[in-house]
Amino acid sequence: MPRICYFLGISIHMYYDEHNPPHFHAKYNGYRGKFTLSSLKYSAGNLPPRIIGLVTEWAELHEEELLDNWNNLKETGKYKKIKPLV
Repeated sequence: MPRICYFLGISIHMYYDEHNPPHFHAKYNGYRGKFTLSSLKYSAGNLPPRIIGLVTEWAELHEEELLDNWNNLKETGKYKKIKPLV
């Protein structure tokens, strides 16, 4: 599970062999959450609201890079790190 970004204690991951729809995972202090790429909405997990807001803000800034990583991971298993929020 590659970590594509880390900021403010939040770790962002995508899996090589994930199922559709395209999404990414966020981890923070034992909490976990899943965000869909099509809407950048929080779709599952137990992340605190403040962390959901930070991850959503970050994802909005990097939507194209996230989708590129999803497609590249599915096709080649390769990905690029994405800049953190701060």
